[in-house]
Amino acid sequence: MSLRIDCDSCVMRDLACHDCMVTVLLGPISPAHHVDLDQDSFDALAVLAQSGMVPPLRLVQALPGPVVESA
Repeated sequence: MSLRIDCDSCVMRDLACHDCMVTVLLGPISPAHHVDLDQDSFDALAVLAQSGMVPPLRLVQALPGPVVESA
């Protein structure tokens, strides 16, 4: 399993970047770039965040809205 971190799709972009694990460790990710983490890497970063050594991942992706059908 892997996790794709795509800052362009994050609804917290520009609101919480200053306190996000990605920005602290890698700097801002430019448009059209992303970071792929395998499960072991993500787990290791989660331990660092839980211990307060880095901020947590602030990635929040929008859910698709409800489908509205017209009559």
